[in-house]
Amino acid sequence: MNRKKKYLFSLCLLGISLSSSLFSQTPYALTLKKELIFAGSGLGSMGLGAYLRTLPKLFTPNELRSLDPDDINALDRLAIANYSMEADQVSNVFLIGAHVSPFLFLAGKQSRAHIGQIMVMYGEAATLNLGLTVITKSLFHRPRPFVFNSAVPEEVKLSRNAKASFVSGHASMVALNTFFFAKVFSDYYPHSKWKPLVWGAAATIPAVTAYLRIAAGKHYPTDVLAGYALGAAVGILVPHFHRTQTLAEKGISLGVGYNSLRLSWRF
Repeated sequence: MNRKKKYLFSLCLLGISLSSSLFSQTPYALTLKKELIFAGSGLGSMGLGAYLRTLPKLFTPNELRSLDPDDINALDRLAIANYSMEADQVSNVFLIGAHVSPFLFLAGKQSRAHIGQIMVMYGEAATLNLGLTVITKSLFHRPRPFVFNSAVPEEVKLSRNAKASFVSGHASMVALNTFFFAKVFSDYYPHSKWKPLVWGAAATIPAVTAYLRIAAGKHYPTDVLAGYALGAAVGILVPHFHRTQTLAEKGISLGVGYNSLRLSWRF
């Protein structure tokens, strides 16, 4: 191989290497300062939530008898008559299944190359969302709908869980998972034909979960709406605040010809 052919061969290898780097760019950047803020906020909120969770006192039998359904607004009052163990169990399936979503990024070549980065962001989002959910539950200590239902055994109403209605943890955690997946998927594959389906599923799955929580008698409509909004917001915002532009998005492109290498920057 003469010198010119070696030169052209080297240029081609360089072009292939740069092209591979260009198209495998991650849309996110992790920094020590940012991760300390997110991780600290998540762990701190979980710790505070765990402490606050111990403060509300349990219902007494006399308190249960004094509860008045008319104190509940008209919309939420619709959930008082509900109590379904089956709906509760199915909602648990949705909750558990939703936590599989981050691992689906292993199926894509581009996202798989940065799965560690994705899992760091997911861990931050999940802990923050869980902490905020528990803090909210503990501050409001709102009676669950089944507390007003005469068909529900009294021992169920006397548990600590009976005062944890607002917000819905199932709705918030499922929404966190689905919207996190949709946001990260869209950032890694902005031109994918699957985007409408991904976002549609992201919106639908937590909505179904929310309906099941109402049907189970565990939450009021306002509980699941607030939980849905909380989880969706955290799931979208945590990746958003890690967002950076890829080389392609900055207008940098690379072209390789038979005897040329072209690097351009559009601005």
